[in-house]
Amino acid sequence: MQLNDGWLVGVRKVPSPHFDDRPENEPPSLLVVHNISLPPGQFGGPWIDALFTGTLDASADPFFAEIVHLRVSAHCLIRRDGEIVQYVPFNKRAWHAGVSCYQGRERCNDFSIGIELEGTDTLAYTDAQYQQLANITRALSHCYRALAQHMTGHSDIAPQRKTDPGPAFNWDRFRALVATSHD
Repeated sequence: MQLNDGWLVGVRKVPSPHFDDRPENEPPSLLVVHNISLPPGQFGGPWIDALFTGTLDASADPFFAEIVHLRVSAHCLIRRDGEIVQYVPFNKRAWHAGVSCYQGRERCNDFSIGIELEGTDTLAYTDAQYQQLANITRALSHCYRALAQHMTGHSDIAPQRKTDPGPAFNWDRFRALVATSHD
């Protein structure tokens, strides 16, 4: 896996307008793992892309009326089948973490990369998702050395608000794959 100007080479790009510049001299030093499914508990379809690009149709599902106003994005999504979709270049600040704190540092969006897994807190993630997440993490660690030592879940940086990636995410498995996988 290779990067070109903050984008993964060969993945589907769906540019989001929901990003901005990182603070000056603030390279990414934290990887935040999330999960998402839209509507909740359902997989596939155009809804995650629509949320992250600000084009969600509030009338398509009752839940969407509650979230259509959100201006959010992640750097990447890994779908159940392992497809990677990138919304924001890694050198820019995606709006994925919200109010957050990691090791005493607030505003995690400033210094983190957010990767969404299509899933829920309680449903096992797929082998393809673990492998792709490990591949992305290894590629990013070549550019941003601190990432390999700083990987956490959304629930860990926003524990009062978030529960993802949830108990279904196997951190030991992920860390072992990062240590052994190859592009």
